Amino acid sequence: MRDNPNAEIVAIGTEILLGEITDTNSVYLARQLRDVGVNVFFMTTVGDNLNRIATAISAAMDRADVVITTGGLGPTVDDMTREAVANAVGMPLEFHASLYQIIEDRFRGFGVEMTANNRQQAYLPQRATLISNPVGTAPAFLVESERGLVISLPGVPREMKYLMTESVIPHLLRQYELGVILARTLRTAGIGESSLDDKIGKDILSERNPSVGLAAHHGAVDVRITAKAESKPSAEKLLDEMQARLAERIGEDVFGIDDATLEAVLRAQLKERNLKIHIIEAGLPGVISGAWKDETEALRTRYYADPKQVFERFSVKPGDLSLTEFAADVAARIRERESVDASIVVLSSPDLDENADIAQGSAVAIATAGQTRFRGYGFGTRSNLAREWISRWGLASLWRMLQEESD
Repeated sequence: MRDNPNAEIVAIGTEILLGEITDTNSVYLARQLRDVGVNVFFMTTVGDNLNRIATAISAAMDRADVVITTGGLGPTVDDMTREAVANAVGMPLEFHASLYQIIEDRFRGFGVEMTANNRQQAYLPQRATLISNPVGTAPAFLVESERGLVISLPGVPREMKYLMTESVIPHLLRQYELGVILARTLRTAGIGESSLDDKIGKDILSERNPSVGLAAHHGAVDVRITAKAESKPSAEKLLDEMQARLAERIGEDVFGIDDATLEAVLRAQLKERNLKIHIIEAGLPGVISGAWKDETEALRTRYYADPKQVFERFSVKPGDLSLTEFAADVAARIRERESVDASIVVLSSPDLDENADIAQGSAVAIATAGQTRFRGYGFGTRSNLAREWISRWGLASLWRMLQEESD
C-alpha cells in the first residue's frame, strides 16, 4: 500500500464553461477526499472536446496519484470521457458484451426502449474495471496504469455521490494508507481580512499542519483550520491546539464555529441579556430587522421608502449633514429618546446602483450606550450589493459593540 496520495478532479462539460450550470460535483468530491485524507491540489474544468479532455486528464496524471473525472459518460456524441481516458492512459477502447447486456436490462426495467447510441456506453479502456451503477444508466469505471489511477464517474450528481460513497472511497481505503483530514472554521465579525491576517501573524499562517487560511465574504472573514493525522482523535487534537493558539490572538473577534451564524448569535444575545433595539430602515426594509423576525418584543422598527422622509421626520435639511453624519446623529438621538440598548439607522437612496460612484448612496449607523459607529457606501437600493454589505457590516458591528460593552 502507498500512503499520502494526492488527487485532481477534472469536471467535463461545456455547459459548465458557458455558465449554464454550477459545478457542485467538484466541491462534493473535494470534501469527500478531504475527509479520508486525500489531498486535492488542483481542479480542472474542460469542455466537450476529445483532444482537450485527453490533454487535461494527462496533465492531471502528471500532477496527481489519483484523477477523478465527472461527466461525459452518456450515450450522446458529446460524451467523450471514455475515449479521452483511453487516449490519456495509452490503452484502446474495448467493447464489453456483458456490460451492454446490463445497460439493455436496465432500460428494459425502466420500461424504455434503448436506442442504438447507448451501445457506446459498453466501451471501456482496456484493463479498466467496471464500477457498477445501480442508480443510473451511465457505467462508471476505473483504470490503473503506470502513471496512476483514473476514476471516471457520471456527471449526474445523484449517481456520482452514490458511486463515490459506495465504491470509490472504499477502493481508495483499500489501495492507500489514508489518514484523516479535518477542518474547523472560526467565524469572525467586525474586523477586516488584512487586520485579521496581521493579528494572527505569519508564524501561524505559514504552518503546514494544521494549516490556517482566511476566506473573506461580504462583511465577514472566516478562519479555516485544516489538520491531517492518522486518526480522527489525533486530527481533532491538532485542531483544538491550533484553535487555542488562535484564541489568544483573535478570540475577541470570533463569534462562533463552523455552522454558527451571526444572526443566531445575536438572537441568543438579545434573549440572554434582555436587550432592546430600535431600528430605522429607509429604502431597504428588513435589511437589519430581518435578522430578528420573531423577536418582536425586543425590536421596534420603522420603515421609510426614502431617506428624504427621515430628514423631514427629524427636521434636518438634506445638505446640512452628510448621509453618514445624519445616520449617526439619528441613531444617537433615537437611542436616548427610546431608552433602548442600541439603535440602528439604515439610509439608502432608491435611485442609485453600484455604478453611481458617489459617497452618499447608503449609510448605516449604530449607537449603543458607549459609542456610535457608522459607515457610508457608494451605492443605493438598486445595487445587488446593498443588502448583503449593509446587513453584514451592521450586524457584525452591533455584535462587536455589544461584546465590548459586556466585557
